[in-house]
Amino acid sequence: MSLNRSEKEAVIAEVTSLAAKAQSLVIAEYRGITVADMTKLRNEARSKGVSLSVLKNTLARRAVAGSSFEIVADQMTGPLIYGFSEDAVAAAKVVADFAKTNDKLVIRAGALSGKTLDVNGVKQLANIPSKEVLLAQLLGLMQSPISRTARVLAALAEQRGGGAAEAPAAEAAEAAAA
Repeated sequence: MSLNRSEKEAVIAEVTSLAAKAQSLVIAEYRGITVADMTKLRNEARSKGVSLSVLKNTLARRAVAGSSFEIVADQMTGPLIYGFSEDAVAAAKVVADFAKTNDKLVIRAGALSGKTLDVNGVKQLANIPSKEVLLAQLLGLMQSPISRTARVLAALAEQRGGGAAEAPAAEAAEAAAA
């Protein structure tokens, strides 16, 4: 089924807006994947904030022209699925995780920050923890010295406070007796 000119322009406009917001793009060949598997992949992608699209390659090339994803235009041949994500890691993670369980999905290329990623680059990107996990790890590292210092100070206060707390109590008992 071919698209008329206005439908093609609408597709190009939609993909151009996706490319403008996205930090990463992953391209994978989906030849031979069943509809049920493709639906599962799309649902997983949607839950992770990844926009997966099956596009005509000529429309995809026009849509990414002038963007940081133009560098992978030469890879846009054959039956491809395009994964755009605002999170730099999400698209690579979704596609690579699905490719581990389904050998019919073949990662072709990717783009991140104006650089082309080969298959191994996409897989390495997929192994990076998500933004939330990295922020949690950073926060843990930043809190570690502070919490250690607080524990040391609390232990010192307890040692000094234990002896100091007994002296005022003894003085108060002597004053009450007199």
